[in-house]
Amino acid sequence: MFSLLRRGPARLTPQQAHRQTRDGPAVLLDVRETPEWQAGHAPGALHLPLSRLRAGAALPEAVQGRPVITICRSGNRSRTATGILAARGVEAGDVVGGMTAWARAGLPVTGGRGTSGGTA
Repeated sequence: MFSLLRRGPARLTPQQAHRQTRDGPAVLLDVRETPEWQAGHAPGALHLPLSRLRAGAALPEAVQGRPVITICRSGNRSRTATGILAARGVEAGDVVGGMTAWARAGLPVTGGRGTSGGTA
């Protein structure tokens, strides 16, 4: 899905990631730490901090068998997470610019309690 014309994991713009997770089979996986997640995240995203992923944590059940798009604050941790997932055989890509670029693009952000959120 992501790497049809390229080698290695794909890098997606926030708009591409939003379309893939809204209209396609992909799952958005936020790899920021819990306080960052609680400050604001993309609606429908799943949460698994990079620290837990590095420690070998299993992916959430809803991710199993689906392409994964990772996101963090700026795009650095999500790129690392994508590499970890690819090594596990998961079709994965990441959002260039992370949640900062996502919010800047005017895409939806929700807070930890379902309210409008910011990003951290």
